[in-house]
Amino acid sequence: MSGGGELLVGLVIAVGLIGIVVPILPGVALIFAAVLVWAVMTGGSTAWAVFGVVTALLVVSGIVKYTWPGGRMRTAGVPNRSLLVGGVVGIVGFFVVPVLGLFLGFIAGTYVAEQYRLRNHTRAWASTWHACKAVGLSILVELLGALLASAVWLGAVLFA
Repeated sequence: MSGGGELLVGLVIAVGLIGIVVPILPGVALIFAAVLVWAVMTGGSTAWAVFGVVTALLVVSGIVKYTWPGGRMRTAGVPNRSLLVGGVVGIVGFFVVPVLGLFLGFIAGTYVAEQYRLRNHTRAWASTWHACKAVGLSILVELLGALLASAVWLGAVLFA
């Protein structure tokens, strides 16, 4: 692949990384697709090995992203219904206050659902805080997997 093509792939990977932190774009899908295009255009065993490693890193981080924080929330007693309410209000908030509204809406929706369920401000806020920490952990796990995958691709471009 030419230097311009690799630069374009790198830009798509960078946009994917941003999409993980600011969940507007499908970050992991962009990174996966960019490395796939690079492997197809580059060809050879090294390119396909890099694609395989990148795929494994993204899949493993995706599995950990859903299992580890979810287990912590179950331990804390946060029900899925409260997370669903928080997610829906977060999506609405995203359109009311672009980007920032997603986070504010998630917190507000989760708190209201937990306040309704628990009828206690202190316990509702504690559950909301557990949910926020779990979502943050989920984002960090996904970002770590994506950064490792990006580093593998960049290493192949620079040193192969």
